Amino acid sequence: MPYIREIIQDGHPTLRKVAKKVDPKEISDPLFQQLIDDMFETMYAAPGVGLAAPQVNVSKRFFVMDIQDDETEPAVVINPKIELAEEEIEMTEGCLSVPGYVGEIARFNHVAVSGLDRNGQKIRLEGRGLFAQCLQHEIDHLNGVLYIDRAQNLRKAETEEEQAIADAAQAQAY
Repeated sequence: MPYIREIIQDGHPTLRKVAKKVDPKEISDPLFQQLIDDMFETMYAAPGVGLAAPQVNVSKRFFVMDIQDDETEPAVVINPKIELAEEEIEMTEGCLSVPGYVGEIARFNHVAVSGLDRNGQKIRLEGRGLFAQCLQHEIDHLNGVLYIDRAQNLRKAETEEEQAIADAAQAQAY
């Protein structure tokens, strides 16, 4: 039975560590599978579109994401590597670990990421827009980087649109 874990906030040391690579032998462990289920449950409850393991105080290189559109399945990406990044653009972003704030950040509009899925099989995810943004945001978390480290114009979310981004990010723990 999955349960909701605490999402740690900026200032917690785990968010600033480079997460450890996941040993492929560990993936089939029932406790690791439970952690994946808990992370989806936590992300949906937030609600958000992505959640990296360090955000639930587990310093391991993987994240879950579900941008909740019709073309994209929910995904688990273990030991991700960016293989392609192009078309740099500015996007407004927020984060579950920095609640209530948004800022502008330069991201790539088109990325491809390889890694392992929850069964230890090789996967490659490629996408644009929010999907690409989410992949980059979660990988930053695995490297101990928060979007606020690179964002311009960091501010409390005020407009309806900014509040929607902060709320979505709220779980996006982007």
